[in-house]
Amino acid sequence: MREIRFLGDTEKRIGEFPYAVMLRCLHELDRVRHGLDPSNWKPMKTVGPGVREVRIQAGSAYRILYVASRPEAIYVLHAFRKESMQTRKRDIDLARKRLQTLS
Repeated sequence: MREIRFLGDTEKRIGEFPYAVMLRCLHELDRVRHGLDPSNWKPMKTVGPGVREVRIQAGSAYRILYVASRPEAIYVLHAFRKESMQTRKRDIDLARKRLQTLS
């Protein structure tokens, strides 16, 4: 079972989500940790290769961007509440910047 590493303020952001959403986020990350896919996800090629987006709908839309293709750990790049149909450029840019720090 691989370690989960939270980059930047992602762990704090998940902790600030509503309690039920926070629990769901941790559950989905635990699935990834055990080699399973999240319940609802899609690839985020706009951020970078291997980046996935966990999609949680609980009144509002919540997202976790992570990369699990590295053997040493699963890296959580960004977590946020989605406010429109399209992911904001600043959220994509922040996740991309954090991904680049792994190179």
